[in-house]
Amino acid sequence: MDWVWLFIIILSSLIFLLLLGVPVAFAFLSVSILFSYIFWGADIGLTQLILSIFRSVASFSLLPLPLFLLMGEIMFLFGIAQQMMGTLEKWMGRLPGRLSLLAVMGGVIFATLSGSSMAGCAMLGQTLLPEMEKRGYKHQITLGPIMGCGTLAAMIPPSALGVLLACLAQISVGDFLLSIIGPGLLMAALFAVYIIIRCILQPSLAPQYEVERMSLRVKLILSVKYLLPLSLVIVSVIGLIVLGVATPTEAAATGAVVCFILAFCYKGFRGDILKKSIVSSVKITVMMFMILSAAQAFSQLLAYTGASSNLVMIATKSQLHPMVLFILMQFILVILGTFMEPASMLMVALPIYMPVIRQLGIDPLVFGAVLLINMEMATISPPDGLVLYTMKAVAPQYSMTDIYKDSIPFVIIDIIAMATIMIFPDISLFLPSLAKG
Repeated sequence: MDWVWLFIIILSSLIFLLLLGVPVAFAFLSVSILFSYIFWGADIGLTQLILSIFRSVASFSLLPLPLFLLMGEIMFLFGIAQQMMGTLEKWMGRLPGRLSLLAVMGGVIFATLSGSSMAGCAMLGQTLLPEMEKRGYKHQITLGPIMGCGTLAAMIPPSALGVLLACLAQISVGDFLLSIIGPGLLMAALFAVYIIIRCILQPSLAPQYEVERMSLRVKLILSVKYLLPLSLVIVSVIGLIVLGVATPTEAAATGAVVCFILAFCYKGFRGDILKKSIVSSVKITVMMFMILSAAQAFSQLLAYTGASSNLVMIATKSQLHPMVLFILMQFILVILGTFMEPASMLMVALPIYMPVIRQLGIDPLVFGAVLLINMEMATISPPDGLVLYTMKAVAPQYSMTDIYKDSIPFVIIDIIAMATIMIFPDISLFLPSLAKG
């Protein structure tokens, strides 16, 4: 049978299972098992599938993943992250839209603790939205920043989704984590500029209110108590990787130990919270390992049908400029993102995209950074972005129409960020180059 028909049949089977509501990892594994049996038979096919699954998870590159997740769980459940947010607010002064700007800074903080945009949105919404409403902020300047800044979760290391992408794309985890720092900070800066400009042009959206005056000494004491610990976590993870002192796995282990020490200093030994942190991290790790193993099996299936190699050949022989193909790939991901969550998008796209990207000579680090922004943008894109529904759950008093409208400016900002990185790839490549000396 022609490879095109095989590709269509396999992809249609996968989409059918996803539409039925089958969990993503099980849908991919089911398709892989079925077609492995058809192509190679029970003995060879299923044996090859098992070996493929084992190789996909028996990787040293994956070791940072559970440690990064554990760091976030400890900081959240012990209440350290919330204390950091309160301290940051003291430094905001009377800036226009100060609480919305706090959402940007909070998004960066939560990004260092969690790799989930939905978790980031939920945490920011629960923490900031009641205070915003109390101060008379309009939904046009509250919902958008919370949703948009929640998507920073994947763009600021340690990023669990970034580790997953690097492993699936077979690129250096350390280099990739460094390559997304610049794009993540660019997004945060663009969000902040938009909020300030809009609040200056439409001051009624974020009314000024009396701010409690606090001496510099008190602010510094609070910063040492609650912000300095965050810098210790960042230095223990990102700093060690940048300086070449530790591998991502060693840096993740160091970061986890630092988080344990901080939690003990703030709250003392709390066995119940510690147990909850570990159990939650293990559950998420198992889920992501299942996704990874299913993606690897699916990738081998596509390679066997000839779909991967033929798509590469079509792309390289086409008259389209590599940048045009790059943009088309991103557009397809936007469509996928309307009904799939980021990890699922990675599973579908990377086995097809990465051979093409390498053949076209596009730097995988730049492609990966743009891909992450695109996937996070998809989660806030109407009509079915997952963060939109998270926002609705956090703020049921607002209509979906309001949520859709308020997300649009941040979708546009994400597009601007992607275009900027494609035009100036050094934004992504500077830190990996610096780390290599």
